[in-house]
Amino acid sequence: MADEQRVICASEQLRDGGKGLRFSLEGEGEEVPAFAVRYRGKVYAYLNRCAHVGVELDWLEGEFWDLTGLYLICSTHGATYEPHTGHCVMGPCKGAALTPVELEERNGKIYLTTARHDHDRTV
Repeated sequence: MADEQRVICASEQLRDGGKGLRFSLEGEGEEVPAFAVRYRGKVYAYLNRCAHVGVELDWLEGEFWDLTGLYLICSTHGATYEPHTGHCVMGPCKGAALTPVELEERNGKIYLTTARHDHDRTV
C-alpha cells in the first residue's frame, strides 16, 4: 500500500460501461486531469490526455466510451483505446498508449494510491 492515498469515489459510482469519473493529480506545480472507468468489473484509470495530441478525451464530462461501449475514444481525432490496457488500437496514434494511474478498490471505495504525477512517469 502506498504512503499517500485519497478516496476518489465510492465503488458503486463506476458501473461497467457507464460514465467515467474525472479527477486530478498534482503534477509539476499544476493540476493534471485524469479519469477512471469500470470495465468487466475492474476499475482502470489514466491521465485524461490523448496519446496523439494531448487533448482531453471526453466529449462531455465523463463520456469516454465509443458507441459500442467497448473502447475509450478521443472526441477530437477518434483515437480508440482498450479500456483495460490503455493501448491505442485504431486512429492516428495506433500503437501508443494512455498513461495509467494506479488505483486501489477496497471496502466499497476507490482510492488514488498517489496524488502526484511527475512528468512522463506513471503513478
